[in-house]
Amino acid sequence: METKKIDSFDRASELKAFDETKTGVKGLVDAGISQIPRIFHHSSVELANPKPLPSDLLHLKTIPTIDLGGRVFEDATKRRNAIEGVKEAAAKWGFFQVINHGISLDLLEKMKDGVRDFHEQPPEVRKELYSRDFSRKFMYLSNFDLYTAPAANWRDTFYCYMAPDPPKPEDLPEICRDVMMEYSKQVMILGEFLFEILSEALGLNPNHLKDMECLKGLRMLCHYFPPCPEPDLTFGTSKHSDGSFLTILVPDNIEGLQVRREGYWFDVPHVPGALIINIGDLLQASLRNQYMFASSDFTSLFTMLDLFKQSSSWFKGVFLFL
Repeated sequence: METKKIDSFDRASELKAFDETKTGVKGLVDAGISQIPRIFHHSSVELANPKPLPSDLLHLKTIPTIDLGGRVFEDATKRRNAIEGVKEAAAKWGFFQVINHGISLDLLEKMKDGVRDFHEQPPEVRKELYSRDFSRKFMYLSNFDLYTAPAANWRDTFYCYMAPDPPKPEDLPEICRDVMMEYSKQVMILGEFLFEILSEALGLNPNHLKDMECLKGLRMLCHYFPPCPEPDLTFGTSKHSDGSFLTILVPDNIEGLQVRREGYWFDVPHVPGALIINIGDLLQASLRNQYMFASSDFTSLFTMLDLFKQSSSWFKGVFLFL
């Protein structure tokens, strides 16, 4: 009988060794690795291709895109159309994209540049900020659940609570400080508008969700996904749902995000200048008896070969939780 030797794998030691580098997956890329560490290997079940759509769902392409008219509608009809669009998207998808949302494209690009610039600083600079002390105003690390998840994801993250108690400017890295402060102000304004639209979509007073204090907090998560030498073995972000009231996602033009509806996965295409909105678990739970939203479980499949075709390809996402 032929036997094969299975390499021993001390997962705990490898996790600790990776974490103690304090440079995340960007450090692995900078080191020129050709194979990813085993701690990033996901199961074949998770990595399997999604099941094909049944015939009755073939007409569905992706989440809707809704024009917010710059948050100033010319007439009541256009506002009503936007409200109805949000209502249908929230009920059937739990997701939608918005255009003409009132945040300048220039600011969006500066925010994405700020994320990239932070993560591409020299390793000795990043090491000073790397921590798992969740009491800190600003945190930089790789994988919040590094020691508890079945497999690590191929990403690094920095995050900060911007409301209700905003950080002092000196608490934020100088390289992205100004744009984080400005963007958080603008996204809070957009968030208030979206909660008004959602309230009206539910047949409620426009201030209903605001009065529930849905707008009170803001957490900014800034993910960085460097090129992966073995993208067929791992994820950038494995499937999950957001435990927030609302998520506003700023993607770049590299696709890979998927959302789930009725047990099937749908690609979310890049729409120039658009923001992706996710109805979070907390909002759904708060309104469960008033309005039934669709499941918002989703996955970002950063294992697609076309996503990692070029070594210079990056996905930079700024996740904002309200």
